[in-house]
Amino acid sequence: MKKTIGFIGGGRITRIILQAFQNKGFQPDKIAVFDISSEVLLALHQKFPKVEISSIETVASQDFIFIALHPPVILDTLEQVKHRIKHEACVISLAPKITLERISAKLDGFQRIGRLIPNATSYINKGYNPVCFSKDYTDHEEILDMLKILGETFIVEEPRMEAYAIASAMLPTYFWFQWHEMHQIGKKMGLDENESRETVEKTLVAAIETLYHSGLSYEEVIDLIPVKPIAGHEHQIKEIFSNTLSTVFEKIKP
Repeated sequence: MKKTIGFIGGGRITRIILQAFQNKGFQPDKIAVFDISSEVLLALHQKFPKVEISSIETVASQDFIFIALHPPVILDTLEQVKHRIKHEACVISLAPKITLERISAKLDGFQRIGRLIPNATSYINKGYNPVCFSKDYTDHEEILDMLKILGETFIVEEPRMEAYAIASAMLPTYFWFQWHEMHQIGKKMGLDENESRETVEKTLVAAIETLYHSGLSYEEVIDLIPVKPIAGHEHQIKEIFSNTLSTVFEKIKP
Protein backbone atom coordinates (compact mmCIF):
# COMPACT_ATOMS: atom_id res chain seq x y z
CA MET A 1 0.00 0.00 0.00
CA LYS A 2 1.34 3.42 -0.90
CA LYS A 3 2.11 5.93 1.82
CA THR A 4 2.17 9.68 2.17
CA ILE A 5 5.28 11.78 2.83
CA GLY A 6 5.73 15.16 4.45
CA PHE A 7 8.75 17.45 4.50
CA ILE A 8 9.06 20.14 7.15
CA GLY A 9 11.56 22.35 5.36
CA GLY A 10 11.85 22.73 1.60
CA GLY A 11 15.54 23.58 1.19
CA ARG A 12 18.52 21.82 -0.36
CA ILE A 13 18.14 18.38 1.14
CA THR A 14 14.43 18.22 0.35
CA ARG A 15 15.24 19.06 -3.28
CA ILE A 16 17.90 16.36 -3.32
CA ILE A 17 15.56 13.71 -1.95
CA LEU A 18 12.73 14.67 -4.29
CA GLN A 19 15.12 14.51 -7.24
CA ALA A 20 16.24 11.03 -6.16
CA PHE A 21 12.60 9.91 -5.94
CA GLN A 22 11.86 11.39 -9.35
CA ASN A 23 14.90 9.71 -10.93
CA LYS A 24 13.58 6.30 -9.88
CA GLY A 25 9.93 7.01 -10.64
CA PHE A 26 8.96 6.68 -6.99
CA GLN A 27 5.44 8.09 -6.54
CA PRO A 28 3.82 7.87 -3.11
CA ASP A 29 0.15 8.78 -2.68
CA LYS A 30 1.12 12.30 -1.66
CA ILE A 31 4.18 14.43 -0.98
CA ALA A 32 3.43 17.53 1.09
CA VAL A 33 5.99 20.22 1.93
CA PHE A 34 6.00 23.14 4.35
CA ASP A 35 8.55 25.94 4.53
CA ILE A 36 8.42 29.41 6.05
CA SER A 37 9.73 30.85 2.75
CA SER A 38 7.16 31.25 -0.02
CA GLU A 39 10.01 31.67 -2.52
CA VAL A 40 11.50 28.31 -1.54
CA LEU A 41 8.11 26.64 -1.90
CA LEU A 42 7.43 28.25 -5.27
CA ALA A 43 10.80 27.10 -6.64
CA LEU A 44 10.22 23.59 -5.27
CA HIS A 45 6.74 23.36 -6.78
CA GLN A 46 8.01 24.55 -10.16
CA LYS A 47 10.64 21.82 -10.20
CA PHE A 48 8.34 19.14 -8.75
CA PRO A 49 4.76 20.03 -9.79
CA LYS A 50 3.19 17.03 -8.04
CA VAL A 51 4.41 18.23 -4.64
CA GLU A 52 1.64 19.78 -2.54
CA ILE A 53 2.40 23.00 -0.71
CA SER A 54 0.81 22.53 2.71
CA SER A 55 0.59 23.86 6.22
CA ILE A 56 2.99 22.57 8.81
CA GLU A 57 0.10 20.81 10.56
CA THR A 58 -0.86 18.96 7.37
CA VAL A 59 2.72 17.93 6.68
CA ALA A 60 3.07 16.59 10.23
CA SER A 61 0.04 14.33 9.75
CA GLN A 62 1.58 12.28 6.90
CA ASP A 63 2.82 8.69 7.21
CA PHE A 64 6.52 9.57 6.88
CA ILE A 65 7.68 12.97 8.10
CA PHE A 66 11.12 14.27 7.19
CA ILE A 67 12.46 17.02 9.43
CA ALA A 68 14.62 18.97 6.97
CA LEU A 69 15.61 21.82 9.29
CA HIS A 70 18.77 23.17 10.87
CA PRO A 71 19.43 21.84 14.40
CA PRO A 72 18.64 25.07 16.33
CA VAL A 73 14.98 25.11 15.26
CA ILE A 74 14.16 21.40 15.28
CA LEU A 75 12.98 20.98 18.86
CA ASP A 76 10.74 24.05 18.86
CA THR A 77 9.23 22.90 15.58
CA LEU A 78 8.55 19.43 16.95
CA GLU A 79 6.83 21.00 19.95
CA GLN A 80 4.57 22.86 17.53
CA VAL A 81 3.47 19.76 15.58
CA LYS A 82 3.72 16.86 18.03
CA HIS A 83 -0.04 16.52 18.48
CA ARG A 84 -0.53 16.10 14.72
CA ILE A 85 1.82 13.13 14.34
CA LYS A 86 -0.03 9.85 13.96
CA HIS A 87 0.77 6.94 16.27
CA GLU A 88 1.79 4.75 13.30
CA ALA A 89 3.80 7.46 11.53
CA CYS A 90 7.59 7.63 11.23
CA VAL A 91 9.66 10.76 11.88
CA ILE A 92 13.06 11.06 10.18
CA SER A 93 15.42 13.86 11.17
CA LEU A 94 18.00 14.91 8.58
CA ALA A 95 20.18 16.97 10.91
CA PRO A 96 23.23 16.29 13.06
CA LYS A 97 23.49 17.11 16.77
CA ILE A 98 19.86 16.53 17.83
CA THR A 99 19.69 12.97 19.19
CA LEU A 100 16.92 10.41 18.98
CA GLU A 101 16.47 10.74 22.73
CA ARG A 102 15.90 14.49 22.53
CA ILE A 103 13.49 14.12 19.62
CA SER A 104 11.54 11.43 21.45
CA ALA A 105 11.36 13.52 24.61
CA LYS A 106 10.02 16.49 22.65
CA LEU A 107 7.40 14.18 21.10
CA ASP A 108 6.25 12.93 24.52
CA GLY A 109 7.99 9.56 24.23
CA PHE A 110 7.14 8.80 20.60
CA GLN A 111 9.53 6.06 19.44
CA ARG A 112 9.05 5.63 15.70
CA ILE A 113 12.00 7.89 14.97
CA GLY A 114 15.07 7.71 12.76
CA ARG A 115 17.98 9.96 11.90
CA LEU A 116 19.62 10.10 8.47
CA ILE A 117 22.83 11.88 7.48
CA PRO A 118 22.00 12.71 3.85
CA ASN A 119 24.46 13.14 0.99
CA ALA A 120 24.39 15.53 -1.95
CA THR A 121 25.26 12.55 -4.15
CA SER A 122 21.77 11.21 -3.46
CA TYR A 123 20.77 13.68 -6.20
CA ILE A 124 21.91 10.99 -8.65
CA ASN A 125 20.87 8.11 -6.33
CA LYS A 126 24.45 7.46 -5.27
CA GLY A 127 24.35 8.69 -1.69
CA TYR A 128 26.26 7.03 1.12
CA ASN A 129 23.72 7.53 3.87
CA PRO A 130 23.98 6.25 7.46
CA VAL A 131 20.73 5.94 9.37
CA CYS A 132 19.90 5.05 12.95
CA PHE A 133 16.59 4.25 14.65
CA SER A 134 15.18 4.41 18.15
CA LYS A 135 15.76 1.12 19.95
CA ASP A 136 12.02 0.42 20.21
CA TYR A 137 11.39 1.15 16.53
CA THR A 138 12.12 -2.24 15.02
CA ASP A 139 9.60 -2.51 12.16
CA HIS A 140 11.44 0.01 10.02
CA GLU A 141 11.81 -2.06 6.85
CA GLU A 142 9.36 0.09 4.87
CA ILE A 143 11.09 3.40 5.60
CA LEU A 144 14.50 1.79 5.08
CA ASP A 145 13.45 0.56 1.64
CA MET A 146 12.37 4.09 0.76
CA LEU A 147 15.64 5.58 1.99
CA LYS A 148 17.59 3.13 -0.15
CA ILE A 149 16.25 4.96 -3.21
CA LEU A 150 18.78 7.65 -2.26
CA GLY A 151 21.72 5.29 -2.68
CA GLU A 152 23.62 3.05 -0.30
CA THR A 153 21.79 3.36 3.02
CA PHE A 154 22.94 1.43 6.08
CA ILE A 155 22.14 1.27 9.79
CA VAL A 156 24.78 2.50 12.26
CA GLU A 157 24.96 3.21 15.97
CA GLU A 158 23.84 6.75 16.71
CA PRO A 159 27.13 7.99 18.26
CA ARG A 160 28.80 7.53 14.85
CA MET A 161 26.38 9.75 12.95
CA GLU A 162 28.30 13.00 13.28
CA ALA A 163 31.53 11.31 12.18
CA TYR A 164 29.76 10.29 8.98
CA ALA A 165 28.59 13.88 8.55
CA ILE A 166 32.25 14.99 8.46
CA ALA A 167 33.75 12.01 6.61
CA SER A 168 30.98 11.55 4.04
CA ALA A 169 28.22 14.16 3.84
CA MET A 170 30.58 17.17 3.79
CA LEU A 171 33.46 15.39 2.04
CA PRO A 172 32.68 16.49 -1.54
CA THR A 173 33.05 20.14 -0.50
CA TYR A 174 36.69 19.50 0.41
CA PHE A 175 37.49 18.37 -3.13
CA TRP A 176 34.96 19.66 -5.66
CA PHE A 177 36.63 23.05 -5.96
CA GLN A 178 40.03 21.37 -6.42
CA TRP A 179 38.76 19.12 -9.19
CA HIS A 180 37.09 22.06 -10.88
CA GLU A 181 40.32 24.05 -10.67
CA MET A 182 42.23 21.18 -12.30
CA HIS A 183 39.59 21.16 -15.04
CA GLN A 184 40.24 24.88 -15.63
CA ILE A 185 44.03 24.43 -15.54
CA GLY A 186 43.78 21.67 -18.13
CA LYS A 187 41.97 24.04 -20.46
CA LYS A 188 44.55 26.79 -19.90
CA MET A 189 47.26 24.33 -20.90
CA GLY A 190 45.65 23.44 -24.22
CA LEU A 191 42.96 20.80 -23.61
CA ASP A 192 39.47 21.60 -24.82
CA GLU A 193 36.45 21.53 -22.50
CA ASN A 194 35.60 17.87 -23.04
CA GLU A 195 39.20 16.69 -22.99
CA SER A 196 39.94 18.45 -19.71
CA ARG A 197 36.74 17.29 -18.05
CA GLU A 198 37.22 13.68 -19.13
CA THR A 199 40.88 13.70 -18.10
CA VAL A 200 40.14 14.89 -14.57
CA GLU A 201 37.11 12.65 -14.12
CA LYS A 202 38.64 9.41 -15.35
CA THR A 203 41.97 9.96 -13.62
CA LEU A 204 40.26 10.69 -10.29
CA VAL A 205 38.11 7.56 -10.50
CA ALA A 206 41.16 5.45 -11.33
CA ALA A 207 43.22 7.10 -8.58
CA ILE A 208 40.60 6.21 -5.96
CA GLU A 209 40.49 2.64 -7.25
CA THR A 210 44.27 2.43 -7.07
CA LEU A 211 44.41 3.74 -3.51
CA TYR A 212 41.74 1.43 -2.10
CA HIS A 213 41.70 -1.62 -4.37
CA SER A 214 45.21 -2.16 -5.78
CA GLY A 215 46.40 -4.23 -2.83
CA LEU A 216 49.23 -1.75 -2.27
CA SER A 217 49.93 0.07 0.97
CA TYR A 218 49.44 3.85 1.11
CA GLU A 219 53.21 4.34 0.88
CA GLU A 220 53.45 2.03 -2.14
CA VAL A 221 50.66 3.86 -3.92
CA ILE A 222 52.31 7.23 -3.29
CA ASP A 223 55.59 5.84 -4.66
CA LEU A 224 53.99 5.03 -8.02
CA ILE A 225 54.42 8.66 -9.15
CA PRO A 226 57.94 10.07 -8.70
CA VAL A 227 57.11 13.74 -9.37
CA LYS A 228 54.88 15.33 -6.71
CA PRO A 229 54.49 19.08 -7.46
CA ILE A 230 52.31 19.79 -4.40
CA ALA A 231 54.39 17.78 -1.90
CA GLY A 232 55.95 20.89 -0.38
CA HIS A 233 52.49 22.11 0.67
CA GLU A 234 51.13 18.81 2.01
CA HIS A 235 51.86 19.56 5.67
CA GLN A 236 49.99 22.85 5.49
CA ILE A 237 47.05 21.26 3.69
CA LYS A 238 46.85 18.44 6.25
CA GLU A 239 46.85 21.00 9.06
CA ILE A 240 43.99 22.87 7.44
CA PHE A 241 42.02 19.64 7.13
CA SER A 242 42.70 18.50 10.68
CA ASN A 243 42.11 21.81 12.44
CA THR A 244 39.07 22.89 10.44
CA LEU A 245 37.25 19.57 10.47
CA SER A 246 37.97 18.94 14.15
CA THR A 247 36.39 22.30 14.93
CA VAL A 248 33.31 21.54 12.83
CA PHE A 249 32.98 18.10 14.44
CA GLU A 250 32.99 19.63 17.92
CA LYS A 251 30.23 22.02 16.88
CA ILE A 252 27.91 19.33 15.51
CA LYS A 253 28.44 16.73 18.23
CA PRO A 254 25.40 16.23 20.53
